[in-house]
Amino acid sequence: MIDIKEILEKMHPNQKVNYDKVMQQMIKVWQKEEKRPRILMHVCCAPCSTYTLEYLSEYADITVYFANSNIHPKDEYHRRAYVTQEFISNFNKKTGYSVHFIEAPYVPNEFFKVVRGLESEPEGGDRCRVCFDYRLDKTAQKALELGFDYFASALTISPHKNAQTINSVGIDVQQLYATHYLPSDFKKNNGYRRSVEMCDEYDIYRQCYCGCVFAAKAQQIDLVAIKKEARAFMNEKSEHDFPNIRFTYEGKEV
Repeated sequence: MIDIKEILEKMHPNQKVNYDKVMQQMIKVWQKEEKRPRILMHVCCAPCSTYTLEYLSEYADITVYFANSNIHPKDEYHRRAYVTQEFISNFNKKTGYSVHFIEAPYVPNEFFKVVRGLESEPEGGDRCRVCFDYRLDKTAQKALELGFDYFASALTISPHKNAQTINSVGIDVQQLYATHYLPSDFKKNNGYRRSVEMCDEYDIYRQCYCGCVFAAKAQQIDLVAIKKEARAFMNEKSEHDFPNIRFTYEGKEV
């Protein structure tokens, strides 16, 4: 597999990295070597999964990792996890690809412990960086455990997220595990615009805040209303509605 650090070492130290171009370089190597790597892709919602899967599925086998204990309230977390699975199932039917899905345990108290002392940080500040690190660390661990070639994040598709920060965190996390980080900037090449188009095509729910209670309060989001809407949406729905996309390892569902 390709180590992004080896690519970065060949670049000028003061040069701002275009992570989209770096990813394209890596894809060209895969194609030349006729390899189709297995990627564990962290996603936070269905909208950020859209263009990410459409683009990368042509070159790699993708499994989505829904590891988002930062999402509040719990009902909203379940709604986003469900909608992500629904999109993946519909995407597979439409395209013929076989994207799979793994859901990490929902442990919000763990998230609150990780960001303790950073509650008042502005959106995009240190709290977000710690949150990125928290979720990408979990993704790297799971990628190593299940033998994926790369771990990655779809968060870079958002115009509200700093791709330089996310990739910097991913590279730092890679140094802790015997796996490889796949850099990205999925908003490039009209990726974000395409994600909006795909949300319309697939009739995907698009949330109005990133997920954490701190961002919601800063945006004056009515969390009581969010909880009520999410609970109504999930009525009579089940996390087991899409068994066809669940990832299995050694014959068992992960």
